[in-house]
Amino acid sequence: MSMINKEISDFKAMAFHNGKFVTVSKEDVLGKWSVFFFYPADFTFVCPTELEDLADKYADFKAAGCEIYSVSTDTHFVHKAWYDASERIKKIDYVMLADPTHEISKDFEVYIETDGLAERGSFIVNPEGKIVAYEVSSGNVGRNAEELFRKLQACQFVAEHGDEVCPAKWQPGAETLKPSLDLVGQL
Repeated sequence: MSMINKEISDFKAMAFHNGKFVTVSKEDVLGKWSVFFFYPADFTFVCPTELEDLADKYADFKAAGCEIYSVSTDTHFVHKAWYDASERIKKIDYVMLADPTHEISKDFEVYIETDGLAERGSFIVNPEGKIVAYEVSSGNVGRNAEELFRKLQACQFVAEHGDEVCPAKWQPGAETLKPSLDLVGQL
C-alpha cells in the first residue's frame, strides 16, 4: 500500500541534537518541510557514510525550509556515544531521533520485526505532516543526499505550482510539464 499522502501519526521521542537531549513530537514537525531519514543502527558501516553525506548537504536543506530527522532504533544515549566517538557523526547538526520502542519506524512502515531495526527509508513530509515522497532501500545500499535534496525541491515546486509536474532529472529553473486534459485521457 502506498504511503503517499499518509499523515504521520502523533509521536513523542527523545533525540540527540546540538549536544543535548531533547524531546521531539509531531507538533515540532508541522508547519515546515521535513525529511525523516531512517537507517538501521549507529556504529555500523554504511550508515555513517550516509549521515555524513546528509550533514554536508544540511545547510541547503535548511535554506529550503526543511528540517532533517535521522531515525534509528537506537536510544538517544547511543546517538550521543556515536557522536562522541566518530569524526563523521560529529559533523551532524540535524536532529537524531531515538526510536527504541519502534513506534516511529512502524508508523513509516520500515521496521524489520525479525531484526529490531529499521530499513533505509527516506521520507519527505510536507508542512501538513503528510508524506509526499519516499524511497526504501536495502540495508546494504547507501543513499545520496544530493538526489534527496533534488526530490525535496521538486516536491516543494509541485506544492506551489499544482498545475505543473517535474520530469526526470528536473532541477530548479528547468522546464516543467503542464499536463493537458486531452493528453491525460490518452495515457
